[in-house]
Amino acid sequence: MNRNDRRTALTAMVIGTLALIGLWLTNGGEQTPVVEQQHKDSIQQRNGTYGKGYYGKGNYRKHASTSMTVGEVPMRHTEEFYFDPNTADSTQLMRLGLPAWMVRNIYRYRARGGVYRSKRDFAQTYGLTKKDFLRLEPYIRISDDYQSAATLFPKEVSDSVRHTVKLKEGERIALNTADTTQLMRVPGIGSYYAKEIVRHGKWIGGYVSVDQLDEIEGFPQSAKQYFVISNPTPKRVNINKLSLQQLRRHPYINYYMAKTIVDYRRLHGDIKSLQDLRFSKDFTEDVIRRLEPYVEY
Repeated sequence: MNRNDRRTALTAMVIGTLALIGLWLTNGGEQTPVVEQQHKDSIQQRNGTYGKGYYGKGNYRKHASTSMTVGEVPMRHTEEFYFDPNTADSTQLMRLGLPAWMVRNIYRYRARGGVYRSKRDFAQTYGLTKKDFLRLEPYIRISDDYQSAATLFPKEVSDSVRHTVKLKEGERIALNTADTTQLMRVPGIGSYYAKEIVRHGKWIGGYVSVDQLDEIEGFPQSAKQYFVISNPTPKRVNINKLSLQQLRRHPYINYYMAKTIVDYRRLHGDIKSLQDLRFSKDFTEDVIRRLEPYVEY
């Protein structure tokens, strides 16, 4: 390499070195924007401050009980099915929508010898809301094995009950308008079933058939002959206007039925008749016949 070539190469090296020094001085030695943003995101995630509410897409949400991000948890899907609170295992209880801490409380109660002898006992479960109890109440089935042994023996009859004049064979009372005093005149009906008849009637929106008394646990069949339905005026709900959650509150509509109704409205418009839903396995002819008096369109 001659003198001129060496001079040219040296000049190029000096210029390149100066250019690199200039770039370094311009950035001030700081991280590039991409690296810096990644660093900030890492700090925010570690401190639990990255994002608010729902995180990303899909049916997932953060734990709200702590300020620290502990991961994403799928939204709990609840089911309805018959269960005995004395024997149901943790998997069944959680499928019913009960949180893990409440399931542990139920297990502790049973471990201490506690027994659920009635639906009322289960309603006393710590933390159980009125909304969840009303949702689960129709599915509670308590085995006779857990009933008090005192039920094997007749209770002492009070004077007021002893002197109640019972109906004679062939006499009838109106099921929807009778109060507890009148109901206790029915042979086989005491104060407990009298209150249950009134409570159940209000819950379903009024009786349209005497056979609905069978929905009361342990109801004596012999007592049904003393009742009559006179001019029934059941409370009706408009199934074209209520939301899924509002539909579920009706005692004769479960989650899957409510979802079918909402999906049909979304795809086909207003429902003209419950027969429009007969394609669904949840809307059998018996279900439609039972629900028909309580809906409007």
